[in-house]
Amino acid sequence: MSDTSDGIRNKRPIDMSFKDHAVTVQVGGIVIDVGHGASVDLKPPFITETSPFSYDYGASKDELRINRNATFIFLDKDLHPGTKINLYFARRATKTKFLPRQVANMITFSSNNYSEILHKFFIKRYSTKAEIMKKTIEEREKPALQGESKYCATSLEAMVDFSTTKLRKNIQVLVTQIDKDGTQPPEFQISQEVKKIGGKIVACHVQNYVYPIFYCHETHTVMAYMVPLVGIDGTKVKAVAVCHSDTSKWNPRHLAFQVLKVKPGAVPVCHFLPADHIAWAAK
Repeated sequence: MSDTSDGIRNKRPIDMSFKDHAVTVQVGGIVIDVGHGASVDLKPPFITETSPFSYDYGASKDELRINRNATFIFLDKDLHPGTKINLYFARRATKTKFLPRQVANMITFSSNNYSEILHKFFIKRYSTKAEIMKKTIEEREKPALQGESKYCATSLEAMVDFSTTKLRKNIQVLVTQIDKDGTQPPEFQISQEVKKIGGKIVACHVQNYVYPIFYCHETHTVMAYMVPLVGIDGTKVKAVAVCHSDTSKWNPRHLAFQVLKVKPGAVPVCHFLPADHIAWAAK
C-alpha cells in the first residue's frame, strides 16, 4: 500500500487475482499447478457455521439441529456396503483463489496484528466479518492436543511442505468428489466395498477467512478410507472418510459425542470430509 501525495493512505484494494504468480508444486510424482491464480472449490468467505474438525471444539446443543456438518459424523461399525446415511454435500457456488506463498507470507496472520489485518482488507472492526476473522485466528493459535501436530497453512505451498514433513514425499492427495453440480439428495447409501487408504494422513480443513486458510493436523490414531456413495437420485460421491480410534483427549462437548451419544474414548468416531477439504496420505 502506498501513501498519496497529500498524506492520505491510498485505499486501493489488495490485488487478489495473482494471475502473474505461477507456482508449481511437485510431490512424489504428483504435480500441483497453482499458476495463473489457480482456484479451489471453497465455500464463500464468512460462512458462520462452525467446523467440528478441531478436537478441542465444544458445540452448543443448538448445533445438533442447525450445523450441517453434523451429518458427516458416524460410527465405524457402519462403514460397509448397504449402510444408508443422511448427508449434506454442499457444492460451492464460488471458487476462491489460493494466495502464492510469497504473497501470503507478506500478510500477517496473528492476533497480535489483528488491527493491521482488518485495516489491510478494509474490514470494519466491529463487523461480523471482523469477529469471524478474529475467531479463526484465535482458534488456530490454540496449542495442539496431546498426540496432535497442527499447522495453519496460508498457501498451498505451505500446506504441501507441512504434509511432506510429516509423511515424507511419496504421498497422495485425497478429496471428496461429487459427480453432479447442483443440490444433492439428503440420503446416500454406501454402494461398494470401502477402500482402506492407511493411517498416516494429514487432514487440512478450510477456515472462515478473507482468503483461503487451512487448518492442517496429523495424529497417529486415525485410519482413512475412500467410500463410494450413491444418492437416491443417482448422484455418485467418492467420499473421504477418517476414523479416529482414540478420542479420549477431545472436548467432552464436541459435536461428535453429542451426535453419536457416546463419551470421549468410548468408541472410534468417523467423519466424512466436505468437498472443499483436503487429506494427504502416505502411499
